[in-house]
Amino acid sequence: METSLIWFGNNLRVHDNEALHSAAKSDKIIAVYFFDPRHFQINSFGFKKTERFRGKFLLETVHQLKKNLEQLNITLLIYQDKPEDIIPELVKQFNIDHIFLQNEWTSEENHVIQEVQKRVSETVAIHKTFDQFLFHPEDVPFDSYDQIPQVFTVFRKKCEKHTLVKPCFDVPPPQPPDNLVESTTEMPTLGTLGFSQFETDPRSAFPFGGGENSALQRLQHYFWDSKKLAYYKKTRNGLVGTDYSSKLSPWLANGSISARTIYWEVKRFEKEIKKNQDTYWLVFELIWRDYFKYVSLKHGNNIFKIDGILEKEYDWHSRETTKKDWINGQTDDDFVNANMIELKQTGWMSNRGRQNVASYWSKHLQQDWRIGASYFEAMLLDYDVHSNWGNWMYNSGVGNDPRNRTFNTQRQAERYDPNKNFQNLWLQPTLF
Repeated sequence: METSLIWFGNNLRVHDNEALHSAAKSDKIIAVYFFDPRHFQINSFGFKKTERFRGKFLLETVHQLKKNLEQLNITLLIYQDKPEDIIPELVKQFNIDHIFLQNEWTSEENHVIQEVQKRVSETVAIHKTFDQFLFHPEDVPFDSYDQIPQVFTVFRKKCEKHTLVKPCFDVPPPQPPDNLVESTTEMPTLGTLGFSQFETDPRSAFPFGGGENSALQRLQHYFWDSKKLAYYKKTRNGLVGTDYSSKLSPWLANGSISARTIYWEVKRFEKEIKKNQDTYWLVFELIWRDYFKYVSLKHGNNIFKIDGILEKEYDWHSRETTKKDWINGQTDDDFVNANMIELKQTGWMSNRGRQNVASYWSKHLQQDWRIGASYFEAMLLDYDVHSNWGNWMYNSGVGNDPRNRTFNTQRQAERYDPNKNFQNLWLQPTLF
């Protein structure tokens, strides 16, 4: 009789989950998730790695995952501990033969995986999946990660021409009812994670809850109920409201929904409703997301270094008062301020806003870009290590932007917020 352990990470779903699909071939399955205390500690830049917005979203997500797994007669054990301290004990307690997990390669995540591998018996088979991609690493038209192009357009065109997106994995049938094990573990609370209770700001462009069911509901709303997908490219640079963009990124970031699920739903929409530049553009953005994952596979820890992947030296500064003004929306630029206040109050910022505030921080204020990236890591609901650090390098002149652009925030405000609706929403909080 074979027993498998599914170690959940950023793949918090039952639909299209290769680890779950593979583990389901075993006689018995147990699942585990860790609220790793290191993810809630202060980092070297002075920020908590995970702040309250993503903390709450994650709690909601894991709670939903637990319920969805229970419907498959799989117990999810939940710990507020380090995986390397607990998994070896679970292996002994349940006589685990296989461990299934989503592979991670950035330094901190990889360190944890290696520590677990060191501490479990060599007889335990460890299976790592690459479930976070649209274009699977086995399928991309490059013989090694060193061949990943330095320019996104080259990567995109080659992949679009030569790579097929894999089909989604089905949800496995329920296990026998006696598969469930008695769980003595408890779900953390916002309080045990170190946060106070809070209400979602009524102005938020992302008022949604965490979890796979919520992700699928959002997909249903944006694609099928409102058909907003048919206008995505035209509205995606919006700033106010829930429907100017798909808003799928927070669920994508923690794996409540897969890139493949979204892709194949776009294809269905194109077949049944409409195919245009707008529908293509959502896939285009998924390819950008993939690209930054391949950039980090290629360049490793260089994505976290001050000189970036270009190893380009600038005269970076690190002034505490400048940082506080930027974070609190008290700079000389109202457009930047409005975006930064939105982030501080909600954990969300539009794509347009992110590019402007990042460019302002690194190019205009000439502050160490990694401080900005680290603040985003703490605050963003949709923080993804690859996209966050890749985009920050890109906007700071040390990454994959061949043109090394600087955003003119005044002109951007005039173009994207001509009536100052967005700025007024966030710069006049007394109205709410």
